[in-house]
Amino acid sequence: MIEYRHMEPDNIGAGLELCRKAQWNQLARDWQVFLELSPRGSCVAVCDGKIIGTVTTISYEHIFSWIGMVLVDPANRRQGIGLRLLQEALHILGEEETVKLDATPAGREVYLKLNFVDEYRLSRMGAVVNPVKLPVSTARSLSRDDLPAVFEFDQKVFGARRHLLLEWLFTGAPQYAFIAEGEVGIMGYCFGRPGHNFTQIGPVVATDTAIAKNLVSAALQKCIGGTVILDATHFDEEWFKWLDSIGFAEQRPFIRMYHGSNRFPGIPGKQFAILGPEFG
Repeated sequence: MIEYRHMEPDNIGAGLELCRKAQWNQLARDWQVFLELSPRGSCVAVCDGKIIGTVTTISYEHIFSWIGMVLVDPANRRQGIGLRLLQEALHILGEEETVKLDATPAGREVYLKLNFVDEYRLSRMGAVVNPVKLPVSTARSLSRDDLPAVFEFDQKVFGARRHLLLEWLFTGAPQYAFIAEGEVGIMGYCFGRPGHNFTQIGPVVATDTAIAKNLVSAALQKCIGGTVILDATHFDEEWFKWLDSIGFAEQRPFIRMYHGSNRFPGIPGKQFAILGPEFG
C-alpha cells in the first residue's frame, strides 16, 4: 500500500536522496524554499515507511501555479506512482485557473493525457566555462537596493509576481546576480544558484539578445572552470548561436506546458533563460 501525504520539513533528507539517485541538481535549500512558500503544497508517496516519490507546487499569487520535482525512486517506477503524484498536485491546485510545468519529451506524453497543452520549447544548455571564449561584460553587480525595481520589471515579463523567489536567489548567491541599465532604466538582469552537480544561471531576463549576452558573460566570469547550465528558451536563434560559440551544448529538451487557461503568459521572448523547470 502506498500513502500519499503532504511533505514535511523533516522529509527534506528523503527528497535529497531521491535527487541524488536521479542525478538531479537540487540542494536542501531548494526543498526548503518549496515548503516555506507553500507549506501544504508538496506531496510525498510513502511505502512501508519510506518516501519513494515527491511532487511540489507553487502558486504565484493565484495568477498561475507550478508543478515540479516529480521524482520516483528508480526501484518503484512503472507502477503509476508518478501519475498519481501529478494527480495529487492538480488536486492541491484545484482552485487555480492555470497550472504550468516544464516537461521532458517522455513526460509530455503523460501530461497530454491530463489535458496539458504545449506552450513553447526550452533546452538545458551545459558547458565548462572557458574564460578565453567570454566577451568583456559591462553589466554591474546587482545590489539589494536594486531588488524592488527588478521585482517590478520581472512581474511584467514573467507574468506574475515572484519577488520572494528572486530575493531567495539573491540571498543565496549574490555573486551571480547582475543588472544592465539604460536611459530608460532596467534593461535586464540575471540570477544564479549553486547545485550538487553544477551552477545554474537563471532567470535571465533582458530587453534584447545583446543585453542577455552581456549579463550571462558577467555571471560566467564567476564560474571559470566550473560546469554551468542554463535552461534557455527558443525564441531567438542568435541567442543559441552565441551559447554554442562560447561552448554550450544541449543536454536535454523541455516543453513548457499549461493546464487550464493561459491568460497571463508574460513576455516569454524576453525570458532568455528560466529559473529552472521546478520553478518556471
